[in-house]
Amino acid sequence: MRGPEIAITIRPETSGDEATIHALTTAAFNPMPFSDGSEPDLIDRLRADGDLTLSFVAEDAERIVGHIAFSPVTIADGARDWYGLGPVSVWPELQQRGIGGALIKRGIADLRAMGAKGIVLLGSNVYYPRFGFVHEPQIKYLGAPPEFFQSLLLDGELPRGEVRFAPAFG
Repeated sequence: MRGPEIAITIRPETSGDEATIHALTTAAFNPMPFSDGSEPDLIDRLRADGDLTLSFVAEDAERIVGHIAFSPVTIADGARDWYGLGPVSVWPELQQRGIGGALIKRGIADLRAMGAKGIVLLGSNVYYPRFGFVHEPQIKYLGAPPEFFQSLLLDGELPRGEVRFAPAFG
């Protein structure tokens, strides 16, 4: 059941946010049956590798309540300026209150303003279509059921071929 939305502000991650983001991501993904628990370390590796293109936190009046990461991807046809969304995390007790959606919308808007061509993700084919994400068979990610690999074209032509996430994804 969806709870009432709460007032948040969204800002870029700053030095000192790392431990909270790690704890938040651990808590958000811990109860998820599809998670192997690697998400907090993934964000740390992306940060260490310089591959956090965008990293935003959502704050309420008291604390960080959500986080989202975007990192570069490569596509077999050589398409440039494409990014991967994820992970996106919200404290479990605050999920389904609009925080994750607000982070996703902010990230899409900022990537569009940066001149990004598109975004890919591996995630719910029920949740992400509300933001315009769709499964496009000509863009592939090997290693997951195809219906969960989705893309959002921001500008130009849809690329073709296999997508590879940043090295931190393994």
